Amino acid sequence: MLLDILDNELTDKVIGAYYKVYNALGYGYLEKVYENAMKVELNNCGEHSETQKPIQVLYKGVVVGKYFADILVEEKLIVELKSVTSIIPAHETQLASYLKSTGISIGLLLNFGPKAEFKRKIWTI
Repeated sequence: MLLDILDNELTDKVIGAYYKVYNALGYGYLEKVYENAMKVELNNCGEHSETQKPIQVLYKGVVVGKYFADILVEEKLIVELKSVTSIIPAHETQLASYLKSTGISIGLLLNFGPKAEFKRKIWTI
């Protein structure tokens, strides 16, 4: 079911953690600071998360690229963090590529810019 894919409860928790971190730290830090703070907040929410999770891109069974997802939550949600003026299409494409490469269906793009903003991405096979 599409509702299961969206996993609204999990995404709501991650978005809630995002706003807690954003409200506490504001704008201006490097992404790594927000990544570490998100890890603390997700742990406080009882969610298992891993930072800098390796992602391999395969072509005909051969690894042709390697990336790192900022945060993987509960093995089913990729979180890509930005600290930029505004989210642009290239950021959304980056997250979509991570979803496609991992087979994970849901991702969140969280921007710690001058204005809090996020995007939810769904990847279906």
